[in-house]
Amino acid sequence: MKNTDTSVAEFSINQQFCDDILAGLTASPKYLEAKYFYDTRGDELFQDIMNCAEYYPTKCELEIFTRQTEELAQAIIADGSAFDLIELGAGDAMKSTHLLRHLLNQRAEFTYVPIDISGHVINYLQDALPASLPGLQLTGLTGEYFEMLEQAAQLSQRRKVVMFLGSNIGNMPVTDARQFCVELRSHLTAGDSVLMGVDLKKNPKIILAAYNDAQGFTREFNLNLLTRINSELRANFNIEAFEHYPTYDPQTGSCKSYLISLTDQQVQLCGQTISFAKDEYIYMEISQKYTVQQADSMANDSGFNPVCHFFDSKNWFLDAIWKAV
Repeated sequence: MKNTDTSVAEFSINQQFCDDILAGLTASPKYLEAKYFYDTRGDELFQDIMNCAEYYPTKCELEIFTRQTEELAQAIIADGSAFDLIELGAGDAMKSTHLLRHLLNQRAEFTYVPIDISGHVINYLQDALPASLPGLQLTGLTGEYFEMLEQAAQLSQRRKVVMFLGSNIGNMPVTDARQFCVELRSHLTAGDSVLMGVDLKKNPKIILAAYNDAQGFTREFNLNLLTRINSELRANFNIEAFEHYPTYDPQTGSCKSYLISLTDQQVQLCGQTISFAKDEYIYMEISQKYTVQQADSMANDSGFNPVCHFFDSKNWFLDAIWKAV
């Protein structure tokens, strides 16, 4: 019976994957949803991206978490009441681990609740973190952010502190990011708070290099989604017939990634034929950059009050604490 249930679940997941991919590739212009980057290989490649020389956001935010840990912890502990520390898109929790260790040393009463769409990530955290951080109370949740926030709310009535790090808010167009923050606020109550990581506008060459690293990790990360589609949906993408292309607009702060078809071609996918013209693009993802003022405005417009700003030494990255009002 258990095996039957698993098969049905896997079919459902693959069918949703198929539907979403078809919706994107039959649209005009074509697009793919960035959430599907993160299969096991995608997770590994993203770790490579974060560790490469050009990719500064992780380094900048890690500096904040290692050099200003005490200040971050005190802002989160606030009045000293028990809380659930919920991290959306937890990844490997590398940055969070510094904060978690400090909170444990301060004997703060909290449960860490990492949320990630990748079951691979959550399984890793559930095994690794309690071993490296004795005494840590951890409840991992796998799924979409807001569905899992609802589940987290049912686990306890304690104050919520939601972390959305790595400038994940930048993975949405500005309008969608604002709507995300409005919906995030709707899942919280007054007095709850958010620790929001925001990548700030800076020299365009620095930003563009971060999404076009010399070792080609970002290129492979984007192309890996086509490999995943081939593997899981039995498609026949010729990976070598597509080229990774990033661009950054300093006026709008939008850094976008595309895959460009190098030739006229057709791809078989989920029983359909998808045609690509030479030089046609697939829109892959956005990495939006903000000013501090724009970030504060987004908080205020969404029902939050920005109460603390933490910057790295270059002022390239912002971790802001927003309090739900």
